Amino acid sequence: MNITMIGSGYVGLVSGACFADFGHVVTCVDSDAAKIDRLLRGEIPIFEPGLDELVASNVRQKRLFFTTDLAPAVKGADAVFIAVGTPSRRGDGHADLSYVYAAAETIGRALDGFTVVVNKSTVPVGTGDEVGRLIREANPKADFAVVSNPEFLREGAAIEDFKRPDRVVIGVEDERAREVMAEIYRPLSLNAPPLVFVGRRTSELIKYAANAFLATKITFINEVADLCEKVGADVQDVARGIGLDRRIGGKFLHAGPGYGGSCFPKDTLALLKTGQDYSAPLRIVETVVAVNDARKRAMARKVIAALGGSVRGKKIALLGLAFKPNTDDMRDAPSLAIVASLAGDGAKVHAYDPESMEQARSLMPEASFHEDPYSTAEGADALVIVTEWDAFRALDLDRIKTLLRTPVIVDLRNIYRAADVRKRGFEYVSVGRD
Repeated sequence: MNITMIGSGYVGLVSGACFADFGHVVTCVDSDAAKIDRLLRGEIPIFEPGLDELVASNVRQKRLFFTTDLAPAVKGADAVFIAVGTPSRRGDGHADLSYVYAAAETIGRALDGFTVVVNKSTVPVGTGDEVGRLIREANPKADFAVVSNPEFLREGAAIEDFKRPDRVVIGVEDERAREVMAEIYRPLSLNAPPLVFVGRRTSELIKYAANAFLATKITFINEVADLCEKVGADVQDVARGIGLDRRIGGKFLHAGPGYGGSCFPKDTLALLKTGQDYSAPLRIVETVVAVNDARKRAMARKVIAALGGSVRGKKIALLGLAFKPNTDDMRDAPSLAIVASLAGDGAKVHAYDPESMEQARSLMPEASFHEDPYSTAEGADALVIVTEWDAFRALDLDRIKTLLRTPVIVDLRNIYRAADVRKRGFEYVSVGRD
């Protein structure tokens, strides 16, 4: 089928490349000419493992194209996916839908023949109705159907998630649209199709509810970790003990410095605002948001406590800046609050991340950046692990000890065993463990 993807950011580019790999012909459209020029040169503007090879392969096979010209890309398309950003609106936390609505109006003017318009962007309940109204207003004679098809991609594992999903949620109100969407996702149906057809408003809410629930699991285990530290329990054993219950599951039960990234922070806020608008407040999610915000600052206090209550004039070596491994995404990363807090208390922060330092430089003007973990650690009063990159899991601790001015490791991701580190002569501080 012929698919047009409006937006060539994280969701649009990954989805477009994967659809092309299924055999569809995909045109990715973006108003950012510089981004399209980079893609036409074979440069990938985001870091996602395997994406560069996937894009290059499908460009060579003439199934994947890039352009800034929307109108010709929409004409003749069987489905047009809207995959633009929906950041939190400044001031009130609502999702900013201006990019979605602008895309809808432009699509409406270009439609020619029956077309399925698919909201791939994460949008509040009722957005599909407004998209349909805007298209109709722009082109009263247009023959189209609006569908909701939220994404559930984990950064760092997005290609695998797209090709082998737990489920594909599709919100439809039109039988013709249902048939088009079933054909688009037919390559996933080798055994049992993971397609979940629901109403459009239900589909829009599923995405927000899923992210809020996962954010709740993260926040829950982080608060349990605090309790573990007080009572002398081990949060990793607690997480394993409860996670083996299939009703709970072990995923998202890893204590750490709080959630960040492009989805959980803005989606929990948008869900709260939706609940308030409909007089159905979500008290649990309200608490999750508040606890997570405080969590990041609390991690800086943990570092300060490990250094005797003051970091003024001390050098802190930070390993990991992205909100999670296998991505360069710095949006709402815990490292932002940690660096700001430490620097505000007089510390000299030195940092390293395998992928995100280009993005981090403008966000952390108070930090100095290094090319590897060892140069970062040289002369530092403490080594702080903020992101659990694989490259940090097997550091040469004997070498690290010779580089540090004082042998202190604050492991905010619990990637080391306390006994192993302490027997090498380090003071070791973890999260929710002795």
